Amino acid sequence: MATDPSLKATGREWAGLAVLTLPVLLISMDMTVLYFALPFLSADLEPSGTQLLWIMDIYSFLLAGLLITMGTLGDRIGRRKLLMLGAAAFGAASAAAAMADSADMLIAARALLGVGGATLMPSTLSLIRSMFRDDQQRRTAVSVWTAALAGGAALGPLLGGALLEHFWWGSAFLVNVPVMVLLLVLGPLLLPEFRDPDPGEFDLLSTALSLAAVLPVIYGMKKIAEDGVAVVPLVTVGVGLLVGIVFVLRQRKLTHPLLDVSLFRQRAFSASVGTNVLAMFAMVGFGLFTSQYLQLVYGLRPWSAGLWTLPAAGATMAGATLAAVLVQSIRPAYVISAALLLASAGFGVIARVEADSQLALVITGATMMAAGVGVVLTLVADLIIAAAPPERAGSASGLSETCAEFGGALGIAVLGSIGAAVYRQSLDDDVPPGIPKAASEVAHETLGGAVQVAAQLPDDVAELLLTASREAFTEGMRLASYAAAGVMFVAAVLAGLMLRHLRLDTPSAGDPHAPAPTPAPAPAPCSRSRSRSRSRSQDHDAKLPTR
Repeated sequence: MATDPSLKATGREWAGLAVLTLPVLLISMDMTVLYFALPFLSADLEPSGTQLLWIMDIYSFLLAGLLITMGTLGDRIGRRKLLMLGAAAFGAASAAAAMADSADMLIAARALLGVGGATLMPSTLSLIRSMFRDDQQRRTAVSVWTAALAGGAALGPLLGGALLEHFWWGSAFLVNVPVMVLLLVLGPLLLPEFRDPDPGEFDLLSTALSLAAVLPVIYGMKKIAEDGVAVVPLVTVGVGLLVGIVFVLRQRKLTHPLLDVSLFRQRAFSASVGTNVLAMFAMVGFGLFTSQYLQLVYGLRPWSAGLWTLPAAGATMAGATLAAVLVQSIRPAYVISAALLLASAGFGVIARVEADSQLALVITGATMMAAGVGVVLTLVADLIIAAAPPERAGSASGLSETCAEFGGALGIAVLGSIGAAVYRQSLDDDVPPGIPKAASEVAHETLGGAVQVAAQLPDDVAELLLTASREAFTEGMRLASYAAAGVMFVAAVLAGLMLRHLRLDTPSAGDPHAPAPTPAPAPAPCSRSRSRSRSRSQDHDAKLPTR
């Protein structure tokens, strides 16, 4: 079936896509650049230990907790409008963070950054769903979106290092302001407005329940990653999951839910969400090991370590670009399964790394893993937003990003706990004599602690401690690699089975009878029942045909 030429995107849509990559780049960069600024802002603002933790975590907590709410809000008030509001908030918060003269002020600015970031991410992806109605063009646009995420993650450490070498720590935040101003100027000119023509009432209780479900789970996962398995974080996660059950039950009863949980009845949607969680579990969870290995085991400076991460970032961008090409002739299930197997093989390569291995070995494994994950993230993001009705694309986008945050937090908690347990056990067996008890306890906690302790010891004892701690860390990294490889293998099998019915050679949006997203200024062209039923049955079901 030929695609309707009238559904093809024009130059304005592609220019709009370039505009949409701006906030994606910034948010991805903002998650990494702070690590470089921490020593400088700590010396300037002198935060307490608790304040430092809030400076680090408040952004990700609010970002994860508000993604679903903001995605749904964009469907209701207009996706471009929400994007503009988020850009203004993000720019103002960045300026406030750069000029902060106290730890409390910086915490408040970081909180506002999290709120702004939560509006930007689902707005960009849902606007892509609205702007690109041709299947192949939409997949290409999503691949550009994914590549921008990867590019921001790679540029963050490099830009942060360059700025902090020449300017004060606030420059790491201030660089966001001109980009947000550019988005505010170009957005109204190049981006169309879309909103649900029949949104219904906004359920505030559902918003509160979503926050009460997501925040305790993310917090508990972070605490487990930092301090190990304990009663308090486990109870926190359990409370969050229970509230999540209450949230889901309420959504099933509402006529206009915050999150359309009926989407999970579609195998394509639920399988894509699950694959997204597992891919982020492995990639984000293992990122902690590679950064520490490069700097604390191999001894690279932060700037050099950032340069050595470029091959993996480039592989993610290449994988994202290649994904849109491959599914033109190969079923998504086969492409996703093959990419997950490639990621599993990459973890297998990393599992062979020793403390004295050549750097090429860990870079090769990380690059293989990143290439596979880049393909996966592109295709599952496209499948998730394609499975949702056009008027619910913002909600689906918010859910996709929330699941990504959950997968990353779960990966850090599980893989980090594996690595930490192996590190402590191995160091117990190999700790050199002559180390004071207090120093030994610090060295047993983390590799970074061991490096700090070694700097205060005699050279011969310090060398023995560094050798033992680096070998213990590498052993933990190897075991975590095997675990991640197993998760990727299982994900490959499940994705292949659950998505095998999908064929993307039949255009979904190309169906001339499927309704287009309703522009904001125009009134709803049909009644509530027709709008709902046609968008959910014709446009939606034709999108994922089965054999």
